[in-house]
Amino acid sequence: MADSTLYDAVIVGGGPAGLSAAIYLARARCRVLVVERDLVGGQITITADVVNYPGIATASGKQITETMHQQALAFGAEFLKADVTGMDLDGPVKTISTSAGDLRCFGVILAPGARPRPAGFAGEQEFRGRGVAYCATCDGEFFTGMDVFVVGGGLSAAQESLFLTRYARHVTMLVRRDELSCPRGVAEQVQANPTITVRFTTVLDEVHGDTMLRGATLRDTATGTVEHYEPPAGQGFGVFVFTGYAPATDIVAGTVELTDDGHIVTDADMRTSVDGVYAAGDVRGKMLRQMITAASDGAIAATQLEHHIARMQERTGLVPHTPVPARPATQIDATVSDEPPSGFLTADMRAQLVALFAKLERPVQLRASLDDRPISDEVRGFLAEFTTVSDRVDAVLEQPASSGHLLPRIEIWADGTDTGLSFHGVPGGHEFSSFVIGVYNAGGPGQPLDAATRARIDAIGQPLDVKILVSLSCTMCPTTVMAAQQIAALNPHVRASVFDLNHFPALREKYSVMSVPCMIVDDTDVHFGAMTVPRVLDAIGA
Repeated sequence: MADSTLYDAVIVGGGPAGLSAAIYLARARCRVLVVERDLVGGQITITADVVNYPGIATASGKQITETMHQQALAFGAEFLKADVTGMDLDGPVKTISTSAGDLRCFGVILAPGARPRPAGFAGEQEFRGRGVAYCATCDGEFFTGMDVFVVGGGLSAAQESLFLTRYARHVTMLVRRDELSCPRGVAEQVQANPTITVRFTTVLDEVHGDTMLRGATLRDTATGTVEHYEPPAGQGFGVFVFTGYAPATDIVAGTVELTDDGHIVTDADMRTSVDGVYAAGDVRGKMLRQMITAASDGAIAATQLEHHIARMQERTGLVPHTPVPARPATQIDATVSDEPPSGFLTADMRAQLVALFAKLERPVQLRASLDDRPISDEVRGFLAEFTTVSDRVDAVLEQPASSGHLLPRIEIWADGTDTGLSFHGVPGGHEFSSFVIGVYNAGGPGQPLDAATRARIDAIGQPLDVKILVSLSCTMCPTTVMAAQQIAALNPHVRASVFDLNHFPALREKYSVMSVPCMIVDDTDVHFGAMTVPRVLDAIGA
């Protein structure tokens, strides 16, 4: 008996491990769904240069994982952007609860990856986003011409130090040990770079400042010598933390067996302590945590799970109804490239938009208020091309508003009504997808949400002004943008405005922002980091 509400497998996490598993399962004609709370690709997407993945001489983490994503889609894998809120893993049919509703499946692969681990120095949390950062790709440009400290001595710290030399006046690595714990080739590049100084047996004890960092205290653990650093007069400096990652296993604590440090215990076939549940990638207790080992884990977990799925189908008599392979309606993939495109839309992107906008329930109008800067000319070009995709989406170029709004601005209206969604700048780079999803949410039917989350949104009864400050090179920003704008699309009391900081430096100064994404609520409450819908609701007190 075919069941359209049932999946063969649900994969929690869309990094290299989850994508590899999705490719193998979908190719085996299993109905598989990948649930990812942030951007597909995982932590590796913030790495600018991956040089140790076999068969690929050099590429960014985003480029490699986007290719894996496209492979999974081509084989028929489905993707859902949502938070996993609970799991019932007993019995032959398991239930995964998410912010978009409950999912039923025969088997689960846990591949949620890991989160950056804080270093623990005094002032780290106080100055997060105002000098303390965790993503060189996202935030490196904010420290152009400044001194930068990198806390950590592993591969990530070494690679990100090399990347930061594109912007920083000088990079100082603070390494607790007496050597770098990364491959010799990378260590030699670091130590040969005249813009990088490596300080061994040195830790960062404290940072201090006002609206930005103004001083730091360093300590040599071998000699006990304490050193105080201050930047040149009138300048700030940056601290980037790369001290490892903590496994994202909170959701399964007490359900599957964990190691003392919180990693999931598996056997060689990726089986956990619960029948039908497998784990792959950085959440496993293992010696080497690299992109290639994550992909290997995913492949092994998937091939072993195939056997379990076959047994459960025979035991229950249930067979998931597998839809015709197609791109999901709420996933638009811009081409990832360091080269500027000849136009805004590739043929592939145009085809996806045609399919997506055919589903719109209400006509959408993009109202642009422009000025005389070159960026406004880019907005005109973008809208001229974007609105050729569907007769359900058109654009109107208006005279600059007299209300003091920053320009250029694109407002999203639906059926003649202001939805509260706007983008200041050109929605390109990593923000193209979030802009498209904003149009989709404004025009309906929009992305799914579970009843409890929708009730929280509906309960917002007071006006809220939400600003999201982004960089188009930031891989984490779209998560916050899509979450805030989905809330605004569903509740008329909420406005969610996105600003590309590259064109609005005054906002960076006003809010003392040195990291993105940055969300400001009612001009006073400032939050940094990627945030899903439930986390945005928590932040705004809904």
